[in-house]
Formats: sequence, structure tokens, C-alpha cells
Amino acid sequence: MVEIRRLRPGDETVAAQMIAMMAAVFEEGLQDLPGGYVQELLSRDSFWAIAAFDGKEAVGGLTGHTLPMTRSPSSEILIYDLAVREDHQRRGIAASLIQELRAAAALEGIHEIFVPADDADVGALAFYRAQGATASPVTHFTFGTQAASPRNPGRR
Repeated sequence: MVEIRRLRPGDETVAAQMIAMMAAVFEEGLQDLPGGYVQELLSRDSFWAIAAFDGKEAVGGLTGHTLPMTRSPSSEILIYDLAVREDHQRRGIAASLIQELRAAAALEGIHEIFVPADDADVGALAFYRAQGATASPVTHFTFGTQAASPRNPGRR
């Protein structure tokens, strides 16, 4: 039986294992995380790390961030990553991770959760729809912070 639970301070070793597992599922490289980095993440109330365990091993995980809204005194959660190890996929683990987040968020008075998904990732799109999510037609833009210098840096 798979156990699902939110990771908290003190769970740094398991969190690091979960993060490495997620990077492997996404076939992304994982930088060496400096000492204390995972501990700092877990100490933030605004950071969500929910892991799925098969025994003592993390086989799935979800990370997210609480974002305070400006239009109202409320918050929403952005799911940043959701992954299940390939040998544990198609067992309802990802759905359980989402359900755990939804329940925990509701207890904290957070009523909106959103997640970006690539249009080309039809599996992810179908999964999120199956969880009761509604798609919003948006385009996300990404840019680095190394922008060109402003033409008139003294003018506003």
C-alpha cells in the first residue's frame, strides 16, 4: 500500500530522494543542491512537497508553491512538478497526490490550485481533466533576468 504525506522540516533526506526521483522521471539533470537548501524549502509554509511512499522509498511526488493574490486577500497554489516513478505509474498515485494537496489546501483556506501543462503533453492534459480540472487557454512566456540594459536607465 502506498502512503501519501506532506513533507515537513526533518524530512530533508526523503525530500532530496523525491526531488532526485522526479528529475529522473522528467529526464532532467539535477544540480548538486547546496547544504541546507532542501531544509530551507521544507521550512517554508508556502512550499508544498507531498510524497508517495512504497515502504520507505519515495515513488511519487508533487511540489508546489502558495502564491498570495493581489486582487483579494487569498492565495492559490501553483503545482510546479508532479511525477511518479515509471514502475509505479497507472496505479492512482498521481491522483492521490493531487487529492492530498486539494484536501490540505482546503484546510488552509486555499480554494484554487493551478498547474501548467504543455499542449503537446496529451497524457498530462487528459490526466488533469480526469481529476476534474478545467483547462484555461493561456500562453506562458519565459525570459531570463539577464535582459539587455535599458536605453535610458535614468528615466522612468
